[in-house]
Amino acid sequence: MFFDGAFIESIPRFFTPVLLAAIGSVLCERARVFNIALEGMMLIGAFAAVLGSYYSGSSFGGLAVAMAAGAASGLVFAYFAVWRDGDDIIVSIGLNVLAVGLTALLLRAVFGVSGQFDDPRIAELPRIELGPVADIPVLGALLTGQSILVWLAVILVFVVHYLLNNHSFGLRVRAAGQNAAALVTVGASPKRTKTGVLAICGVLCALGGAQLSISNVTLFTEGMSAGRGWIALVIMMMCSARLPRVLPAAVAFGVVDAFGFRMQGLGLPQQFTEATPYVLALIVLMIAFRRRANQQHAL
Repeated sequence: MFFDGAFIESIPRFFTPVLLAAIGSVLCERARVFNIALEGMMLIGAFAAVLGSYYSGSSFGGLAVAMAAGAASGLVFAYFAVWRDGDDIIVSIGLNVLAVGLTALLLRAVFGVSGQFDDPRIAELPRIELGPVADIPVLGALLTGQSILVWLAVILVFVVHYLLNNHSFGLRVRAAGQNAAALVTVGASPKRTKTGVLAICGVLCALGGAQLSISNVTLFTEGMSAGRGWIALVIMMMCSARLPRVLPAAVAFGVVDAFGFRMQGLGLPQQFTEATPYVLALIVLMIAFRRRANQQHAL
């Protein structure tokens, strides 16, 4: 059976990395920072999670190292784009290229291998079992046995949405992007606010990378983020940086990703199945731009 329990169970594992990065992208968009370095931040987080998990013997140690590395990548972005007035796109491209080269270099320098590092000492994130819920058809397979990051990603959608619309934190983030002068009048720094947003975005992307490397699997492969950061960016743009729309959009891409993975088992070429989510992303992006162009033309 194609749509069996294993297929349903895999959907959250596929959408969680994209969802975490998309939440970070929404924060950046609200602060008017055009961050397209989500891919690089996620890749750095994936490597750091394996590094921390391997040497600490704990998956939570891996998460801690991943979060620190993600925050550092966000601060590097902020230094060049916010404090040194660099172009967001150029800084983003530089960070993406740096992430690819740095993780490949460290893979050789630290672990003495190239391409992929796999070791039994890499600790996997624990999975949350929900007891009797597992016996519920469809819903049980979807909810039980998922990592803590799956639940964290879903909860963060609602928490960040609330903060952006009902808390001083959200007011400062939006003011940093829309009315920096007003933020200065209350004694807050727009640059510091944007720096904080970028650090948070880096942490969220790194957690998405950790889901890939110490939950979905327990290994690191060069380039294992595999374009998911770009998909997160497309989701943010498609949803106009509105978090209530981001969650179902990420789930939809997760279903497509899981579908493509399952199709490999039916003999379809790997290149075809892996390209499916990105083809969908391009189609959605074209529709979103066409709709925006029509709206501007109508005005």
